[in-house]
Amino acid sequence: MTLAKAGLQPQDPSRAGAPWGETAGRADTAIAVLIGLYVAYSLALLPLVPALIGSHALWLEAISGSTLAEVTVGAQSRVGDLPLWVAVAAGVPGTMMFDWIFWWAGRRWGDRALHLFLGSDSSPRGVAKREARAARLERSAERFGPAAVVLAYYVPVPSLLIYAAAGLSGMRLRTFLLLDLVGTLLWVAPVVGLGYAIGKPAVDVVHRIDHYSLLLTIVVVVVVIGLQARKRHHALR
Repeated sequence: MTLAKAGLQPQDPSRAGAPWGETAGRADTAIAVLIGLYVAYSLALLPLVPALIGSHALWLEAISGSTLAEVTVGAQSRVGDLPLWVAVAAGVPGTMMFDWIFWWAGRRWGDRALHLFLGSDSSPRGVAKREARAARLERSAERFGPAAVVLAYYVPVPSLLIYAAAGLSGMRLRTFLLLDLVGTLLWVAPVVGLGYAIGKPAVDVVHRIDHYSLLLTIVVVVVVIGLQARKRHHALR
């Protein structure tokens, strides 16, 4: 699960209020560091998508779980470049590699993890809205349990919140990983299947993208730097 697939950027723990209370244990520090690595990894992958999509789509799929890469690899399978099962299996590691971190955060920090990922708006309205959303997520985790994890990519809620709620509900790690694997396959297989159904036209489009990959990579890097600079500027005002 990368940042784009998750649909939400977790806030810096130090800015959202320490979810571990006054003193951070080793587990708290480890979770915070892993969340930071997740954000950094997701941002680092952005310029790699246009750079690798044409020449190394299978590797890109494996390390990022990119939907574009999954469609591309599915199309390559259709034209005989690789078996279909390889195209599906390669999408699993990159898609679910960080999911357990958010389960761990929910298990360790309880509803404070949900508040952390829901944002850091300290206004009365923001706090009330965050508390209401956290309460709904907790109720959903209790009501739907395993089904919520399996269908995480299909419900209109960022998946990392569902994983945190699963940890909060007391779900065991082994159970979570098994359900997450099933849910990941239910997401990756149809996306790869879409590429397989499109076939050669999709491969042709990707080759055209690869022709302009250097330019697209530069554009992505400039956009990311610009967004980060704008965010920093607003934070200092």
